[in-house]
Amino acid sequence: MEVKANPVPESRPFASDSPRHWIVKFAPLRTSWREIVRDGNFTLRGVRSLQAQRNLSEMSLGDLAFFYHSQQEQAIVGLMVVTRTAYPDPTTSDSRWLTCDFRPVRTLSQSVPLSAIRAHAHLCGIALVRQPRLSVAAIDPQDFSEILRLAAN
Repeated sequence: MEVKANPVPESRPFASDSPRHWIVKFAPLRTSWREIVRDGNFTLRGVRSLQAQRNLSEMSLGDLAFFYHSQQEQAIVGLMVVTRTAYPDPTTSDSRWLTCDFRPVRTLSQSVPLSAIRAHAHLCGIALVRQPRLSVAAIDPQDFSEILRLAAN
């Protein structure tokens, strides 16, 4: 399913201090990709990992993020763009916790399951595999492109 949306801003080159590609994990029981597509936006909420918070604070407008269904399906199912950079998470009064807003760009032609990522020689070392509890992780452009290639098959 293709999401009708404005064009995605051109992605910037990867730099170790400023990654521009991400994986965002969220349980479909809380918010599914289908709901994000229907609503036309997504606000990540309830992230309490310090590393994930640091990643959220580094996101820029126009950065691209895969949406990963955690817990049940365990697969990358869609592509989003950052539409609002880090701000206090409205689900808590503690201003240390941040969130970002996203807009769906497209549903992947084929979801990319965690098992396929683990089995892939080049992808088996990405944060999604190495840090399975991390809900927001950077991914380098080559790995991002490889996942898009797997999703097109």
